Amino acid sequence: MPVFLPKEMAKHITDLSPEFFKSRGIEAVVLDVDNTLTTHGNPVPAEGVPEWIGRMKDAGLELTILSNNYRERVEPFARKLGLDFISMACKPLTFGLTRACRRYRLKPRQVCLIGDQIFTDIVGGNLKGVLTVLVEPYELEHKWSFRLKRRLERPIIRRYRKKKGGSL
Repeated sequence: MPVFLPKEMAKHITDLSPEFFKSRGIEAVVLDVDNTLTTHGNPVPAEGVPEWIGRMKDAGLELTILSNNYRERVEPFARKLGLDFISMACKPLTFGLTRACRRYRLKPRQVCLIGDQIFTDIVGGNLKGVLTVLVEPYELEHKWSFRLKRRLERPIIRRYRKKKGGSL
């Protein structure tokens, strides 16, 4: 599968069930923060996210946050959700994902990465060999660099839909 193409897509993280992960042999879920668990820069989780985290934990899934953001942004957010975290992950490089796999003593095929950006989250996850799930961002960012990335993502999302169908 091409490195830019997510393996799965969902509208929001809360649309994914424990069965989705278990049926794919996933034991740990690695989560991006901005526009995956909340809006960009928001210190409060999006509606339904804390309950979703609880359901995943109850199902026996390991959860951790993996963010390119600074510790000062990620730690308080992770603490609110009762999650471990890895900040300054340098996605799409795989250093952070490697740390997450080692933390839980899992092989990449047992790990899922969920994020809203193809060129960081999905590419990094695909390079590492984990299951990648692209979710729709809660809101579009206004900085020119984000707008450019979102525009470049459109043909990839169309290709996914043509190949598999999907939410985005």
